[in-house]
Amino acid sequence: MTGWLIRRFVKDNENTQNRAVREAYGILAGVVGIAANMLLCAAKFLIGMITGSIAVQADAVNNLADIGSNLMTLLSARLAGRPADKEHPYGHARMEYIAALIIAFLILMVGFELGKESFAKIIHPQKVEFTVATMLALAASILVKLWMGMFTANIGRRIDSATMSAATADSLMDCISTGAILVSSILAYFFGVNLDGYIGLAVAAFVLYSGIKLVKETISPLMGEAPAPEFVKELADRISAYDGVIDTHDILIHSYGPGNIIATAHAEVDAKGDVLELHELIDRIELEVGREMGMLLTIHMDPVELDNPNVQRAKDIISNIVSQLPVKTVFHDFRMVPGEKRNNLIFDLVVPLEIGEAKEHEIMDTICSKAKEADPTYACVIQIDHDFSGLIQP
Repeated sequence: MTGWLIRRFVKDNENTQNRAVREAYGILAGVVGIAANMLLCAAKFLIGMITGSIAVQADAVNNLADIGSNLMTLLSARLAGRPADKEHPYGHARMEYIAALIIAFLILMVGFELGKESFAKIIHPQKVEFTVATMLALAASILVKLWMGMFTANIGRRIDSATMSAATADSLMDCISTGAILVSSILAYFFGVNLDGYIGLAVAAFVLYSGIKLVKETISPLMGEAPAPEFVKELADRISAYDGVIDTHDILIHSYGPGNIIATAHAEVDAKGDVLELHELIDRIELEVGREMGMLLTIHMDPVELDNPNVQRAKDIISNIVSQLPVKTVFHDFRMVPGEKRNNLIFDLVVPLEIGEAKEHEIMDTICSKAKEADPTYACVIQIDHDFSGLIQP
């Protein structure tokens, strides 16, 4: 069913980096969700009124809130698909995160209302009349919601969408809540045990927990979360794989929403190489790697000396000192400015974000003193860089 819907309503569905394709996926998910939730909401309201079950009625309200979530999915698909403009030069893809956050707050609202009503039902219990038809209807609702969760998860994997992830979580929560109500109805029907209010309260607690978790997961990319270390390593490896590139460092990655990534990096090259040829190489890497990884890539070229034995000796000494530090660090952009009585060793030292300024000064002092022990003419000039890519662990 999912594959047929995608093939039928999403043209060029494999090209998920295209804004129009992503928008079509979002619209499809929103329309299917609205149709299914309207059907479930009407059925559960009818069942809840007939049986007098507050848990079933609350579950119907949950489906009503889901319709709002689906409308938000539609809206976010339209807004996120808009091209960049003067006010938003990096596009509108982050609208997906905002939509997911709104869905999370809707889930929290439903959980609070469900908890309030369930608590009242515990204090003032009422008889609930379940029938076999009611239980079959609840079981069918679970199957529909399970399919919807699989449907949005499939789309979410295809287009890497936070909104689809939120919709999937919402559907799975509905499966659990309706499943709990089904268990309650079975106990009431066969054993005369009325757990309607308690089941409703347990479901409310789970919904609130899931909503809070979803809020945290959605806020993180809006705040500017660290890129996945695997992604950063892949980028560094791809750049360094080109002949003429010695090493890659100072990688910065900015995400402006799914499919809208801007990255910068520094590539070390031979200082004695032909400038025009090296510039052409860097341009080619920017174009090829950027296209392959789906990003706008900018690379800064760092020339380094490769055949100066004095520079290499000093670099080896610093490398040995850095490798023995209690905190894992790396250095780059190493160069030596010789003088009559002092040789300045100039380089950048990358340290983890968590270690603090005091520890940074302690590390620099250690490197400088040990370098001077190795050669009294060495004077270190160190620039601290922070590990924004998350590859260095303290």
